[in-house]
Amino acid sequence: QVQLMESGGGSVEAGGSLRLSCAASGDNYNTNCIGWFRQVPGKEREPVASIGRNGRTFYADSVKARFTITRNNGNGESTAYLQMGSLKPEDTAMYYCVNRRGTSDDACYLDVRRYNNWGRGTQVAVSS
Repeated sequence: QVQLMESGGGSVEAGGSLRLSCAASGDNYNTNCIGWFRQVPGKEREPVASIGRNGRTFYADSVKARFTITRNNGNGESTAYLQMGSLKPEDTAMYYCVNRRGTSDDACYLDVRRYNNWGRGTQVAVSS
């Protein structure tokens, strides 16, 4: 099982920025896709962004043009970064790093059913 270590959550005012990080330990196959989902209590988890090993990205419409996902691939560990800008109160949620295995970036699209490994989450709070 790939270990996912999240960091970077916190509180910020509307219009501000935050950067989340997720370190995924594992080989290329097991860390092929890394992404983020978020959840507010009482609501279903919703997609945010994902990225494949070769850099293909996927974004939810609600965060396009405001959030950017990138990653660094290392030997035995890959780290994904979610740069969040122009934050809105509705971005407040618990953000979960996720990953799935595979060999193609095409497999990294944002479908919660395709991601079977989840981190513990990091809280993001945006005040108005």
